[in-house]
Amino acid sequence: MTSQLKTLLLLALLSGIIIAVGGAIGGSQGLVIALVIALFMNAGSYWFSDKIVLGMYKAGELAEADAPLLHRMVEDLSARAGIPKPRIYLVPDESPNAFATGRNPEHAVVAVTDGIMRLLSPEELRGVLAHEIAHIAHRDILIQSVAAVLASVITFLAHMAQFAAIFGGRGSDERGGGNPIAMLLMAILAPLAAALIQFAISRSREYLADQGGAEYSGRPQDLASALGKLQSYSQRVPMREQSEATAHMFIVNPLSGKSLAGLFSTHPPIGERIKRLMAMRK
Repeated sequence: MTSQLKTLLLLALLSGIIIAVGGAIGGSQGLVIALVIALFMNAGSYWFSDKIVLGMYKAGELAEADAPLLHRMVEDLSARAGIPKPRIYLVPDESPNAFATGRNPEHAVVAVTDGIMRLLSPEELRGVLAHEIAHIAHRDILIQSVAAVLASVITFLAHMAQFAAIFGGRGSDERGGGNPIAMLLMAILAPLAAALIQFAISRSREYLADQGGAEYSGRPQDLASALGKLQSYSQRVPMREQSEATAHMFIVNPLSGKSLAGLFSTHPPIGERIKRLMAMRK
């Protein structure tokens, strides 16, 4: 199954959970209320994602005179991807990492840390930049924002289910006396399922960005080599500023340098990513 198809199926699954939970609790009225609240909560995050994240990590814009090689790499890779050249920012942190943000390719940003600039060779750095350019070209900020909206709706509906289970509600009465225990289980399991699906979407987008980056750079082995170094060094030098809300944006997980393998990870295992990249070599 391709990463694109997997993303579509996972988004459809999130939508299916919303329909099931919303119908069981409050019908169409409850769904509309939850959707409006979720859209309001996440719209600002999507629209101002670049300003929010760059401010959080104290990033400053890099002029072309300050990093001419970096700018040339980004310009070349952007042209290969068919998108405008994004702005380039530097994060003052010794932990080697990078991320891309911005609501669309016309308002995109690629950010790199001090640590990654010192750690990687020019070829490896180009591989990382190609990965981030792929995120922008694939509009992954938009896809993650849609997933966040859907997950927020599920969480809101789960709170409604909890309230209905404790105090009773219209949805249960109309359906012949809903089971309070079942409602409480729904309130617990629905947000958990939504979170797992969000993590799965994030992992599928990472694989897709690895593939796209390898195609743009023409040298998948450079990104594979960079990922191996980043995994090793980020575990020893974790980022000073850390947030679960932005962990999925980085090329490797910045949370205390830990690799949260499995269903609860925002990133696929580094070993599997390297294996796939090496298989792409011509």
